[in-house]
Amino acid sequence: MQTRFGHIQFNVQPANLSFYKELITFLGWPVIMEGDDFFGVGGPTGDSLWFIGYVKPVSNDYDGPGMNHIALAAASQADVDAVVAYLADRGVPALFETPRHRPEFARGPDQTYYQVMFESPDRILWEVVYIGPK
Repeated sequence: MQTRFGHIQFNVQPANLSFYKELITFLGWPVIMEGDDFFGVGGPTGDSLWFIGYVKPVSNDYDGPGMNHIALAAASQADVDAVVAYLADRGVPALFETPRHRPEFARGPDQTYYQVMFESPDRILWEVVYIGPK
């Protein structure tokens, strides 16, 4: 059997849908479907992310059971830095002393792992990362 990534659904506060739509389209994902309380964006290989404006009144703890974070790959370190600036303009702080290089995650001595991590208004942990030549 061979499978591939298909999609992820995020349940978010309805008031935060615009945050995700602005962020994800800034990151280059085109909107493929949209309604009053949801939208979906498509990736380059048929993968997709869906944001549904519905949540139960519970809190998310990304260090508890379930997904810890979602990482989106950037094409360059400059792209990661552009995300940092985008977030700063919107008052979203970078977490865990990022942006920074993480040599312990690099694939070799001539490679880098350069990341920014941040939390969305719904406490979903995100990473935008460049993995490639220094």
